[in-house]
Amino acid sequence: MNPPSYSFVARGRRVVLPDGERAAAIHIRDGVIAAITGFDEVRPGVDVIEAGDAVVLAGLVDTHVHINEPGRTDWEGFSTATQAAAAGGITTLIEMPLNSIPATTTAAAYRQKTESAEGKLSVDVGFWGGVVPGNVAELAPLWEAGAFGFKCFLVSSGVDEFKSVNETDLRAALPELARLDAPLLVHAELPNPIEAAMQSAKFRQASAGGGAKKYATWLASRPRAAENEAIALLIHLSGEFGAPVHIVHLSSSDSVALIQKAKQRGARVTVETCPHYLTFAAGEISDAATEFKCAPPIRERENREQLWAALGDGTIDLVATDHSPCPPSMKLQHEGDFLRAWGGIASLQLSLPGVWTEARRRGYALSDIARWMCSAPAKLARIEKRKGSIAVGCDADFIFFNPDAQWRVAPERLYHRHKMTPYAGRELTGAIEATFLRGRKIFDHGEFSDAAAGRVLRRGHL
Repeated sequence: MNPPSYSFVARGRRVVLPDGERAAAIHIRDGVIAAITGFDEVRPGVDVIEAGDAVVLAGLVDTHVHINEPGRTDWEGFSTATQAAAAGGITTLIEMPLNSIPATTTAAAYRQKTESAEGKLSVDVGFWGGVVPGNVAELAPLWEAGAFGFKCFLVSSGVDEFKSVNETDLRAALPELARLDAPLLVHAELPNPIEAAMQSAKFRQASAGGGAKKYATWLASRPRAAENEAIALLIHLSGEFGAPVHIVHLSSSDSVALIQKAKQRGARVTVETCPHYLTFAAGEISDAATEFKCAPPIRERENREQLWAALGDGTIDLVATDHSPCPPSMKLQHEGDFLRAWGGIASLQLSLPGVWTEARRRGYALSDIARWMCSAPAKLARIEKRKGSIAVGCDADFIFFNPDAQWRVAPERLYHRHKMTPYAGRELTGAIEATFLRGRKIFDHGEFSDAAAGRVLRRGHL
C-alpha cells in the first residue's frame, strides 16, 4: 500500500522562478513541486504557508564543500556543516573527495564516506570522487557507485592522502572520463610558476624577517601565471579528449579572455568562482590576518571587479563556497605566518548574504543569484531535474529570504564547527528566515527541526 499523500501550498508575492520573479503559489505533494499557479489559485481547505514579505528562492546548491568526515571530523563534520548549510539557505551540498581520511579515490572509500554520513545530515549531500596518480581503474567503480564526477589537483593539495596529478596523469584519466562522460573538476594551478616565484630574489627578500606576516608575500607566492597556464592546459586537454572540465575557484581575471574564446568555440569547459574572491581585495587584508589565506589567493581590487564582470556576462558559470575549515590553531594567528598557515576559508553559512551584498551594490538581481548559486551548480552536478529551481517536478527545496535585512557577522552565531572566518564583524545584507527541504521546514529563524532530514544523494538515484 502506498503511504498517504500530503499536499500543501507555499506562496509569496515575490517568487524567483526560472522565467523571472512574480507572485505565485507553489503546490507541493510528497516533497515535490506538483504545480505552480497564480498567487490566489489555491483550493479551499489546503494548508498554506505564507512567505509574507520574504522572497521565495530555490534552495541553494553548493558543489564545492570540504566536510572532512571521516578522519578529520575535528576540522568539520556532517552534522555541523549541514546545519550551517541549512541556516545559510543551502539545501544541497556536493562534497569534495578530500580532506577526509580515506580520501574518496576508491569505491571502498566512497562506501565508507556514505556510511559515515547516514543519519547526520540536515540537508541533502552527494559526493565527488577523486583523480589521483594511478587510480584510473577506480574511476568507473566510483561513477557506478554514485559519485557525481571527479576532482583533481594540479598542485599540492596540502594533505598526503590526495596527491596532485600532472599532464601525464591527466592523459591517462581523461579517456576514461570521456567514456563515462563524467565531469572533471580541477584545482587549476601549476607548480612551476609557483616554484619560480618562491625562488626569486624578490620573493626571498619579501619573506625574510617578518615578511611572512604580510599578505602581499603570500600573494606573490601564488602568481596569476600558475592559474593562467593551468587553465590553458585544461582547455587544450578537454578539447583533445572531448571530456567535460570544470575550473574550480577561479581567482585570476587574466584567464577570462581565454575562457571566453574557448566557450565561443564550444569547449566543454565551465568555471566557478567563490564568495571570497567576489567580496575581499588583497589591499584590504591586514598583516597576520591568516583567516584570509586560501589558494588561489584573494587578489587585487581591479581583479575582483573583472571577476564580477565575467560572472555577469556568463563567462563564469557559478559561485560555490570552497568551504574549507580547519581547527583555529592551524591558522597560526598568534604567529601570523601566511606561508605556513593552513589555506582555507570557512563561509558555508554566509555565502548567500555575502554574495547578495556585493551583487546588489553592482545592480544584479535575485534572479542572477538563483542562476549562479542554484540552477548552474545543479546543472554541473547534473541534478537540475530535481534540484536548483522552483519548477514542476523538482524537489520542494526553497527558502524564505529577506533581501533587505542588514546584520553584522558574529562568529558565535555560526554553526560551523569552528567559528573563524574572514567575514567576522562584516556587515551583510540579506537574511535567511526559513529553509525547506523536500517540503519540510528544516530551519526557521534560528531553530532547526529535531530530526536529520537530509539524504545521501547518489548519481542516478535521486
